[in-house]
Amino acid sequence: MTAEAARDSLKQRGIRLTRQRQLLLELLDRTGAHLDAESLYQLAHQRDPKLNRVTVYRTLKLLKEGGLVDELDLMHYGGDQHYYETRTKQEHAHVICLRCGRVEEFYGDPLQRLRRQVESHFGFQVLIARTEIGGYCAHCQVLRAQEIAEARRGSGEDVEPAAVPAGDEGERRRRGARG
Repeated sequence: MTAEAARDSLKQRGIRLTRQRQLLLELLDRTGAHLDAESLYQLAHQRDPKLNRVTVYRTLKLLKEGGLVDELDLMHYGGDQHYYETRTKQEHAHVICLRCGRVEEFYGDPLQRLRRQVESHFGFQVLIARTEIGGYCAHCQVLRAQEIAEARRGSGEDVEPAAVPAGDEGERRRRGARG
């Protein structure tokens, strides 16, 4: 988000875009990561050692109320932590691995179709949609299958070969080589 757009958005709400607010918005926008308040504070403090935690928390609340930042829980992967991202992106879903915490963003027509479906079915005017999908990434599916197989071996159960996600030919070959 440009500083001018942020300034205009905050000005409409009677709020000034201070240097510190601009720094936090910049960091959220440029890192491309979903940052929690503490991580954002650490990054901002490196750039401005005078910045304190209280300012970061207050600013996040202000930017959220100002419609410039979205607060996410990301399936509560990190416990009760909340994460932040600028609201400049088009609508997207967050796909979260419940094992490793990896977050991917999913854009596309399926989300728009879902939005239209909700509007049509419920006669509802959707202003904002946040979608989170939790599961296991391909890497963690493999690790999980290995752990389950090892646990079964340890308990003396008959073990079938662990399932490998479709498309992971390298892993399938490695498993085949091991027997």
